[in-house]
Amino acid sequence: MNGTPAGPSGPLERRGFLGLATSGLATAVSIGSPRELPAASPNPMQNRPASRHKLGLDFFSLRSQGWSPFELLDFAAKSCVEVGHFSEPRFLGSLDPGHLRKVREHAGRLGLEIEVGMGSICPTSSRFNKEDGTAEEQLIRMFGVAKILGLRFVRCYLGSSNDRQGDVPFAQHIENTVKTCKAVRNRALEMNVKIAVENHAGDMQALQLKQLIEEAGKDYVGALVDAGNAAWTLEDPLHTLETLAPYALTTGVRDSAIWETESGAAVQWVPFGEGNVGIRRWAERFKQLCPDTTFELEIINLRSPREFAYWKPEFWKDYRDVPAHVFAGFEKLARTGKPYEKVPPGPAGADRNSPEFKQFLADQERRDVERDIRFCKQELGLG
Repeated sequence: MNGTPAGPSGPLERRGFLGLATSGLATAVSIGSPRELPAASPNPMQNRPASRHKLGLDFFSLRSQGWSPFELLDFAAKSCVEVGHFSEPRFLGSLDPGHLRKVREHAGRLGLEIEVGMGSICPTSSRFNKEDGTAEEQLIRMFGVAKILGLRFVRCYLGSSNDRQGDVPFAQHIENTVKTCKAVRNRALEMNVKIAVENHAGDMQALQLKQLIEEAGKDYVGALVDAGNAAWTLEDPLHTLETLAPYALTTGVRDSAIWETESGAAVQWVPFGEGNVGIRRWAERFKQLCPDTTFELEIINLRSPREFAYWKPEFWKDYRDVPAHVFAGFEKLARTGKPYEKVPPGPAGADRNSPEFKQFLADQERRDVERDIRFCKQELGLG
């Protein structure tokens, strides 16, 4: 479900849902109207054959559209995906119980399932938003949201690759996340809601997330398996899948291109079928290992790659926990790749901070989502 890609003018942050009252639920936020949003039929999933391999869409994929939760659901239904994932509270528009019931009812009318998520639950992470309360308070609040929406888990994460730096050892961040989970265990079991921890934005490798889940308790903690974020932790996404499949509650999938550079390797998230991580093989293995889990798209096609300068000795001070056999799988992929050169050009003469360029990015974002949904249906046999 969701990394922090480098945007045209700097990091593209998953903005926090600020202003939530610690003791209550949030009020509505203003969300704009969609551009060229197709009208949804009453129930486009009606009379479709049942599929064990459901296709879903993380609404972070449409983060620039300014759409309300109802418009996001309409788009998902028109695109004939089966699950819509509100991976951040801001995409729900409000956490008011009455509003949430309307969202649930709208999804039901469209024949859609929904999922819900939040941000960091590690109190020492640079991504943790302490303005929303303690990690435990935030999780319990989202348990309540999940119950109103009729859901069985809440997605969350530790942090990002930035947490591999700084004064707090990364292992301590992991331990603090385990403590957060344990602190809400009884509430999770009482409410029958699980915690889906994502391998997020270059924070944990698959083996570390597996250990976190087992230490916290796999009876109420599982994984969101993100194929794109795997490449940001120097591992083959297939290794990530095979390690975390027994714990998978949902996924976040996109394709990646990896290639060698003078100082190490570069990673770029790209449209499905244009990477070299074997996304078709990944999808087939997913079908075998996770027959009842949603194949959920989180489309973040970057305009520039992220480089990992691992031939420089200083790089490894933040990655000493990477097993050699895991890195070898990543490096093997890098040797097979070549620089990605299919990034669509922006509007001629437009500054990257201009409204014209931002509109270009929003339009391209929507086209990328539509294209990748078609690819997954036609080429991967999903949905």
